[in-house]
Amino acid sequence: MQNALIVDDHPVARLAVRMLLEKEGITVLAETGDGLDAVSLIKQFKPDLVVIDIDMPSLNGIEVVQRLRKNGYQGGMLMLSGKDEEHYIKRCASAGADGFISKKNQLIELHDAIRALRGGYGYFPRTLARLQVADTMSEADIEKKKIAELSTKELQVLLYLAKGEKVVDIGVLMHISDKTVSTYKSRMMQKLELKNMMELYDFAQRHHLE
Repeated sequence: MQNALIVDDHPVARLAVRMLLEKEGITVLAETGDGLDAVSLIKQFKPDLVVIDIDMPSLNGIEVVQRLRKNGYQGGMLMLSGKDEEHYIKRCASAGADGFISKKNQLIELHDAIRALRGGYGYFPRTLARLQVADTMSEADIEKKKIAELSTKELQVLLYLAKGEKVVDIGVLMHISDKTVSTYKSRMMQKLELKNMMELYDFAQRHHLE
């Protein structure tokens, strides 16, 4: 991956991307802020990589990717967006993009994304992996998978909490300190994506853990 083309309607963003690409040893062949112009430039220069913003006039980034893939373009395509909503990420992947980078992270992921593409891999946030799993698994199956990924201690804490035991009492029952119980509780809540005790009780009832 030796050269690239930048497509973004914000000059400051283009400059930032150019500097990061050049730092990676990638030559920027051209840049534009217009989707239709991008299609022509990519056909002309045939860059190894295209870094393209989703929101642009005349033709948005996703439409550009779809058109280029349909026309046989095989180069790498990294999408940029100030929006990281799940449906945008999934649409980018479906269109044929090789990666997605959120501008909210100040483009710090660009280095990792380029390394991934150079190694023959795509680069998408974990959100996409969750979406792909959700497409093939029911919500109940996903939750059961999360339970299976808990450690023995985390599961014990979950069961005790579901029965209404307090952290202090759980420490006595498990022969560990209150602080350790709280650590297991925090890890367990994070793995199960539960925000509070009400959600924990609901979760426990759904899976007959109370």
